Amino acid sequence: MAGTILPLASDFGAPTRDQWLSLVEKTLKGQTFEDALVKHTGGGVALQPLYTADDAPAPGVRDLAARDAVRPWDLRTTVAHPDPVQANADILKDLENGAASVLVAIDPTGKAGVAVGSSETLGRVLGGVLLDLAPVALDAGFLGPKAADWLGALAKGGPEAPLAFHMDPLSAFAATGSSPGPVESHLISAATVGARLAATYPKASLMLATGRVVHEAGGTEAQELGFAAAAALAYAKALVRAGMSVDDAFARIMVGVSTDGEYFTDIAKVRAARAVFARIAAASGSTKVLAKIEARTSGRMLTRKDPWTNLLRLTAAGFGAAVGGADSVILGAFTDALGLPTAFGRRQVRNTQLVLMEESHLGRVADPAGGTWYLEKLTDDLARAAWAEFQAIEAAGGTVEALADGSIAARVATAREGRQAAIADKAEKILGVTVFPNADDKPVEIETPEAGVFAATAPDPRLPGPDGRCPPLTPIRWAAAFEEA
Repeated sequence: MAGTILPLASDFGAPTRDQWLSLVEKTLKGQTFEDALVKHTGGGVALQPLYTADDAPAPGVRDLAARDAVRPWDLRTTVAHPDPVQANADILKDLENGAASVLVAIDPTGKAGVAVGSSETLGRVLGGVLLDLAPVALDAGFLGPKAADWLGALAKGGPEAPLAFHMDPLSAFAATGSSPGPVESHLISAATVGARLAATYPKASLMLATGRVVHEAGGTEAQELGFAAAAALAYAKALVRAGMSVDDAFARIMVGVSTDGEYFTDIAKVRAARAVFARIAAASGSTKVLAKIEARTSGRMLTRKDPWTNLLRLTAAGFGAAVGGADSVILGAFTDALGLPTAFGRRQVRNTQLVLMEESHLGRVADPAGGTWYLEKLTDDLARAAWAEFQAIEAAGGTVEALADGSIAARVATAREGRQAAIADKAEKILGVTVFPNADDKPVEIETPEAGVFAATAPDPRLPGPDGRCPPLTPIRWAAAFEEA
């Protein structure tokens, strides 16, 4: 009988779902199945206690760019120290110690980024960086087109330079609640500069379509992805009007996704972003264009109390981004809720990703979530919810109109208040703050530069015409109310 398989269960028929539910409900002591066992994401998407093959949706977008076995994703760090000299030192140290690229946050006042106001100053920040090897991304708000030209000039027309200009006037408008001149003019300006630079830098990404501003203001996963989708469509249309083909326009847009400590939701969100982008591109007449996704960890999840617990949150967020298939991953520092990181904080940013990449080998499988009933269903649910948000924005006339009329801000406010209420009554817990507070919480070191010392004179980003106005999407932190008490 060696090798013979005895079908011991063949005499028993497969139970139906109704039979299973009737047995489960006997153990719930009067509670309903929904109340006792069905959970929900922060955005209200249902999470079942058990998934079967019947729950799996039809196969969606699985096409992923081939991942390098050694460097499966772009390990990107952020530099925001106001001093250009210190910023340059931070960049070089990051690149020498494991980072592959850098995001330069630019703010001429020095309050929210490096005090850069000219090509010469940006050159000092990037001194010693080989731009044809190390991708450099920008975060410059309404100065985006100017900063893109500065970076393009520094790259000296090298066609191999993998630059990421990251122009994103829609996020700048949403975050500040105003624009220096009409928002539509800033959109045209960014697209015009992008189309011109695209001819010189064929490997460069031009625009960043992200819902990060929605996420950081307390929005749901679907609201974040819906905003990013609407922004991607607006940017693609602007690039086409500037003379680019539909295929090239979509290929030059980077999609931004925020990740936090809910790593299963993060995995599904990154995958859903890819699916939504593919559908929009196809509906716009584009042939097979794969989304390039930049994942950044959430600032709203970070705490000031017991900031060491942020290392757990950031690691989970990095895990979700990597397993979800992000092309670039940016981890925040564990002290970001307090101030700029020290050299130790920046080292933690790099090393967390290096451990995920080189010791945990998260990139060895192209799509680890592929075929898992739970994550496939969650991906599909998030994509459908995001599509509904995208349609609501488009029905309002597009991103600019939906921001200006307050409809986006209103939906985000409803989501934010609902989650804040759940945290307030302890239905949702924050480690180190609302549960298991550290009685011996000691201060951690941060950098405290005086921004005004480094402030730079910059070109005025104002464009002709009346200023745009909208209710601003102000960043929040879930723990803030408890830390101020």
